[in-house]
Amino acid sequence: MFKSRHIDLYRSRHIYDGIIFCSNDYLGLSKHPKVIKAFKDGADKYGVGSGGSQLVTGYTNAHRAVEDAFAEFLNRDRALLFSSGYLANIGIVAALELQSIFADKFNHASLIDAGLFSKAKMYRYAHNNINSLKLRLEKFNNGQKIIITDGVFSMNGDIAKLSELSVLAKQHNAILMVDDAHGIGVLGRNGQGTVAHFNLPAKNVPIVVASLAKAIGCSGAIVAGSNALIEGLIQFARTYIYTTAIPPAIANACLASLKIMQTETWRREKLTHLINYFINQAHNRNLTLLPSTTPIQSLIIGDAKKTMAVSQKLLTRGFVVVAIRPPSVPKNTSRLRITLNCSHTEQQINNLIEIL
Repeated sequence: MFKSRHIDLYRSRHIYDGIIFCSNDYLGLSKHPKVIKAFKDGADKYGVGSGGSQLVTGYTNAHRAVEDAFAEFLNRDRALLFSSGYLANIGIVAALELQSIFADKFNHASLIDAGLFSKAKMYRYAHNNINSLKLRLEKFNNGQKIIITDGVFSMNGDIAKLSELSVLAKQHNAILMVDDAHGIGVLGRNGQGTVAHFNLPAKNVPIVVASLAKAIGCSGAIVAGSNALIEGLIQFARTYIYTTAIPPAIANACLASLKIMQTETWRREKLTHLINYFINQAHNRNLTLLPSTTPIQSLIIGDAKKTMAVSQKLLTRGFVVVAIRPPSVPKNTSRLRITLNCSHTEQQINNLIEIL
């Protein structure tokens, strides 16, 4: 039924106990008392499940409040709440009825699958290589087209060159779509993400996808854009229309988390300090990291078996750093994907660096 997978690449689930250095909960909001209380209050008011899709019975005041809040936060006309970032990306690309898709080779799997599932032809350009994209746009310049990219690349931690991408998009009459799962809450003024990081107006990046499962610390995803975009997705995005809505209690928690993220600015300030501290300590111990100024810090080991062994050794010392292997990353680039959050301490970082 399934093709066999080499033992070094075999995947399994674990319940971890230790200091976690691979979570995407960058601001530590998933455990914030006010977020937890909002979740409980939402469950008391609405119950546990949503009871249906948002076009049937699954749309509540809690869902609408989250959409309105994120539309304002991201300076967009409207926002739409999806059950996950994966569903959002697939739904958007399919609904747009494109002829051509231009995608960064290091895009998240959800963006790759979005291209594969659509009827459009997908052209992948070299990672963060503007000239590579330019050549493909010039060669395959036909019909309705879109450029899709991560804002912060999930495995390397580097930032997409949005300013240059927006220029190319305008020159070639292409839509620019950014999955900012790892940028929202981390980059830009007030944590508004990669678009704000580059001080770009909304018109330069018409479609932004914001995961609610990373820095927001909850679940689901927001798509933000123009009135026409959101109304079109409500009518034609099958992954929105035919999916049960996230529970209202989670929507309630998302709203509380967004408010805290904007008021407790010390969380992002501490995270920035810890990122710089980790990079400096790693450099002092001659650990070579991929270039990144975000919470995602990758230490390439190469061999999948060796990477697994190092990960297991760390686990015996009380540190959870999961090994990332193909197909999540290219062959011979297996790595420890170390992620930092504002709940970490300098001493924990020192201890991790010492063991590494």
